[in-house]
Amino acid sequence: MTVIDLGELRDEAPTPGPAARPPRAVGRPFRTALALLVALVTLAAGAPPARSAVGAIPGGPGSTAFLSEDRVYVVRPPHGWPDTERELVAYRVGRELWRTPLPGIGDVMSVWQAGGRVLAAVRTGDDQEWETVALDAGTGASRWRQPGIAVPAGDGLLLFPAGGSAPRAVRRLAVTDGHTTWTAPTSADVQVSYGPSGVERLLLRSTAGETVVLDAVTGARLAARNLRPGQPPAQRRMAAVAGLLVEIREAGDAVDAYELDTLRPLWTAELPLVGALERCGALLCAGRSTGGLWALDPATGAVRWTVERWTGVLRAESGHLLVGAEDAGGARLAVLAEADGRLVADLGGWGVLGQSEADDGLLLTRPLGGGRLLLAEPDLSGGPPAARDVLTGTDCTAGRTLLVCRERGGDFTLRRLP
Repeated sequence: MTVIDLGELRDEAPTPGPAARPPRAVGRPFRTALALLVALVTLAAGAPPARSAVGAIPGGPGSTAFLSEDRVYVVRPPHGWPDTERELVAYRVGRELWRTPLPGIGDVMSVWQAGGRVLAAVRTGDDQEWETVALDAGTGASRWRQPGIAVPAGDGLLLFPAGGSAPRAVRRLAVTDGHTTWTAPTSADVQVSYGPSGVERLLLRSTAGETVVLDAVTGARLAARNLRPGQPPAQRRMAAVAGLLVEIREAGDAVDAYELDTLRPLWTAELPLVGALERCGALLCAGRSTGGLWALDPATGAVRWTVERWTGVLRAESGHLLVGAEDAGGARLAVLAEADGRLVADLGGWGVLGQSEADDGLLLTRPLGGGRLLLAEPDLSGGPPAARDVLTGTDCTAGRTLLVCRERGGDFTLRRLP
C-alpha cells in the first residue's frame, strides 16, 4: 500500500493544526514571569477596538470557507434529496462572483487558485477516494477532473493517488487542462520536499527498498539507490529536511542523513525516541515522541542543544524560534534562542491562528471574553505580541491578505488583515 505523507516531517515550520508537544524554563523565571504578566495586562488594556469587517458572507450550518488570494470560497452542504450535490460559491470583497455544483459526497480538503483555475480536493467515496476538480476562476465552469489530490509544483501540479483501486502513480499535470506531462509509478513510501513554489523534490521508495529522488518539475531522476541493503524499507521513515534526506529508524533511536540530490551518506545521530524532524532556522530540530527536542548541526549531526519541554517549531526569525507545547494546561507557545535553546519568552494564553495559504506570516490570538479574540503578531525578539485587531466569531482562518471567522448561525465575517 502506498503511504503518502505531505506534511508530518517537513522542511518548513508546521502549519498550526496538530497540537505541538511539549524547554525547561531557563534563566530568571521569576522576573520573566513578572515581566510577561505586566506585558499582558498592558496589552489587554490597550487592545484596539474591533475594526469594521469587509462584509458578511452567507454560509449556514455545515458550510466551510476557504481563502485564496483575494477571494473567499464557501462550500455549502447539499440541501437534501434529490438535491445531493454540494455547492461552491466564490466571493471577492464580500460580493458573489459565481456559484457551481461541486461533485463528491464527503469532505472538501482544500480550495485554492492557480493559473486561472480554482482547484478543489473533494472526497468522492466512502473508502477515502479523493478527486481534484478544476474550475474556471472567472466563471466557475468545470474544466477537468482527475482522481487524486493535487499540490502545486512550480507552474504545474503534482497529483498524488488517494484511495480507490487505480494504479498507484504520481503524475505531473498542466494546470490549465489537466494534461499529464510525466508519471512516476509508486508502490510504497512517497515523500516531498517543499520550496517557495511548492513541491521541488519527490522521494519514492519501492517495496524492494530502492530510494529514488526526482525533480518535481521535470521528472528527471536525480539519484537512486538502496540506502540500507538487507533491511525492510518499512522499518525506516524518510523525509526531506533542510536539503537532506533523513531517515528515522523503526525504533526511533537514530537518524541517518544523506545529501538530498545525490543520496551520499553524511552522518548518523544516535537519539532516543525521535518522532519528527524539521528545519529550525539554520539548525535541524529533532522532536522527541515524549516531548522536547534536540537542535542538530545539519552539516554534521552534532547536538547543539536540547530542551525537555518545548517542541514543534512554528517560525524562525532573527536568531529566535517560536515553539509550541501541549501540557496539562493546554497548548502553549514560547520563544527560544536559536543559538542555545534559552527561553526568551513564555507566551502563555496565546494560540496560533489557522492559515488557509502557505505564507511566512504568522498570527496569534488570545481570548478577551465575551466571545472576542485579540489578534496579534508575535514578536520573536521576546517582546509581547503586537495587537492588531479584535475578532468575533469562531474558526477564524487567515490567508495572505484576508481573514474570515464563522459567526453564530454559520455565516461568515470577512476582514482584511491589518
